Amino acid sequence: MKWQLWAPFAALLLLFPGILWAQPEVKFEQYTLDNGLTVILHEDHSAPLASTMMMYHVGSKNEKRGRTGFAHLFEHVMFQGSQHVKKEEHFKLLQQVGANVNGSTSEDRTNYFESLPSNGLELAIYLESDRMGFLLPAITQEKLDNQRDVVKNERRQSYENVPYGLSYETIAKALYPEDHPYSWPVIGSMTDLSAASLDDVKGFFATYYAPNNACVVIAGDIDPVQVKVWIAKYFGPIPRGNAFERPEPQEVTLSEDKRLVLEDRVQLPRLYLTWPSAPGYTRTDAVRDVMADILSTGKNSRLYKSLVYEKQIAQSVSASQGGSEIAGELSISVTAKPGKTLTEIETAVWQVLDDMLKNGVTEKEVQTSLNQKEAGLVNRRATVLGKAGALATYFTLSGEAANINKELERFKGITPAEIVADARLAFARHKVVLSIVPQGKRDLAAQPPASK
Repeated sequence: MKWQLWAPFAALLLLFPGILWAQPEVKFEQYTLDNGLTVILHEDHSAPLASTMMMYHVGSKNEKRGRTGFAHLFEHVMFQGSQHVKKEEHFKLLQQVGANVNGSTSEDRTNYFESLPSNGLELAIYLESDRMGFLLPAITQEKLDNQRDVVKNERRQSYENVPYGLSYETIAKALYPEDHPYSWPVIGSMTDLSAASLDDVKGFFATYYAPNNACVVIAGDIDPVQVKVWIAKYFGPIPRGNAFERPEPQEVTLSEDKRLVLEDRVQLPRLYLTWPSAPGYTRTDAVRDVMADILSTGKNSRLYKSLVYEKQIAQSVSASQGGSEIAGELSISVTAKPGKTLTEIETAVWQVLDDMLKNGVTEKEVQTSLNQKEAGLVNRRATVLGKAGALATYFTLSGEAANINKELERFKGITPAEIVADARLAFARHKVVLSIVPQGKRDLAAQPPASK
């Protein structure tokens, strides 16, 4: 169904809790080339636009300690030209046909996309194939050094020189064992980026940037017959890569609470509570996602209402369940108002959690969260690029592109009792407690409550 027809329903989902709508189905065709490349085609002729989504099943979790940041560094290198495309030509050629071009890296995958008028689709397919099959001959020490400096500057801008910017890196290092692939940030460390050699980078590409470790989604105003010809022509000759071992899911546990204090150039102290949690695409991930909504989404949410509105001790609150491929994290963060300590904040957070565990949650709270999930799903399917990204992500991280049409099934039948039962398990686990305080004001850090 076209987005224009679904838009009013997305609004109704938020206005009228209890209404259930059928998930809009995304139809697609999937096949695999002899070299292992998975191809997914989705037709949408509502506008003369098309999108390509190239996703490689490699992220920072495929790195090793001492050699971190390679996946993200390679995302930058991939835009520096290939054997048949000069350094400045990749962006230039696509911009000439009006394309929106970008890429991103996570712990679990790296993606590259082009969204453009459908008459430029062959160009996008060719360019993606050329850097998959013919990037190595074009990688030089000069290009590596240049992009290494770009990534280092990005790290400074996004981590070192941003208020609270080192929070996630600090938490991940404390939450996961030293050898766990989620224990370092996607961007890597300055030391590892400096140590990356040309041979290291070429080896990383040869291992992970192979057709049998990737999928390409072509979505929008397309002729599937013609697209298959282009795919066979440009991607077909690229050889299959060698097999490699993937990190396996592993249970993450802490033997005790870890309490950390970090001084930063900030005006207000901020508290982070982070528990090991469930990986993505699981029922537990869904239940905790709903629980996080009940705690912090909207002004009527429990943490916001108590800490920001009633007690007026917090500037902002946030709760989230982040399920990744092999592990997950359940987090609560609160920024204190001026003059308030994080000990006071943590005590107030536990009062809200204890009340939820004792008195439960309501059907209305659960349904409001589920309505928001449905509305969000519809919004994400509003563009062909959104559908292309979802198809690629589901195939890469859940193993089945068809799960795009089952996204809401994980949430079906969630009850208040299930929320509370899982909350008792989740919040009983040991956690990381990080206090970020203004420089020289460690006295504002959270001290452990007597009962926790």
